[in-house]
Amino acid sequence: MPVQFDHTIVGCRDNRVSAEFWADILGLELGPEWGPFIALPTANGPTFDFANVPPHITEIQGQHYAFLISEPEFDAAYAKIQGYGLEHWADPHQHAPGEINHNDGGRGVYFLDPSGHYMELITVPYGGWPE
Repeated sequence: MPVQFDHTIVGCRDNRVSAEFWADILGLELGPEWGPFIALPTANGPTFDFANVPPHITEIQGQHYAFLISEPEFDAAYAKIQGYGLEHWADPHQHAPGEINHNDGGRGVYFLDPSGHYMELITVPYGGWPE
């Protein structure tokens, strides 16, 4: 079998809050809770498994998570970003606050989740769609 990505663990302060936030923004349904994990399945199979970091961890190292979504999904997610009043940027360096980008002929936006993870939504993959 070829190598396939299956899942990753997303460390957070409150796994329920983070999992529900991601599910809401992305328009996804939460999967089952298993032990310390709350799963968020994606359409192509991999899951994001949310787990609370141990109490002695004082700082969560923010990770970058990028999602390729459709134009209607972008509209819905961006409306939620605005509805939450989230700071967001058109670029990863946070030089264009309150804006989206139009890279590769699509749209993109960056914002932080409740645990400080850096989320990116794009409607066209980097470099554009293959011909």
